[in-house]
Amino acid sequence: MAIDLLHDGPDNAAARLVLAHGAGAPMASGFMQEMAEALGGRGIRVTRFEFPYMQARRYGGKRGGPDPQPVLLDTYRQVIATLGPGAPLFIGGKSMGGRMASMITDESNVSGLVCLGYPFHPAGKPKQTRVAHLKALKTKALFVQGTRDTLGSLEDVASYELSPSIRMAWIEGGDHSFAPLKRSGRTEAQALQEAIALVADFVLARP
Repeated sequence: MAIDLLHDGPDNAAARLVLAHGAGAPMASGFMQEMAEALGGRGIRVTRFEFPYMQARRYGGKRGGPDPQPVLLDTYRQVIATLGPGAPLFIGGKSMGGRMASMITDESNVSGLVCLGYPFHPAGKPKQTRVAHLKALKTKALFVQGTRDTLGSLEDVASYELSPSIRMAWIEGGDHSFAPLKRSGRTEAQALQEAIALVADFVLARP
């Protein structure tokens, strides 16, 4: 099955960004839609796609779990190859999508990596870390993370050995999708706008 792509932003953008979805939500989820449209509005060419299991759900209603990791990685590689040469290319995604991108970033010779709510460990299993490959990451990377993310909180991440190429940007009080506690006085929309600004500045190389 051919990989369906969604594009936002100008064709002649100064930079391109591929965003892959998380394990449980498609490329057209509210989070992915708002992120892609907002970044596109800031002049970035954003491309979204779905891994085979998620695309199969959309076409046939089949609700299987994520594909084996080799399939996920090869799908991401195919998307990069499909886009071909052009403006500087950044890759990344939400949760699992960002994790898959992080595993092929150095080999893909892209300009940067963007991870939105990286799953540093499974929920409730802080000892099962997913950081081994992040220790030697060479590509410059931005990880936007909520301070109370149950898959990698501020406290959790402080104990990890990460490559100096990784910049951690924290959304105060944010959960796995950056939503803050109601008592904080901030809205989910405000937190998401903060994340969007961080990504735009990183991709467009603003100080």
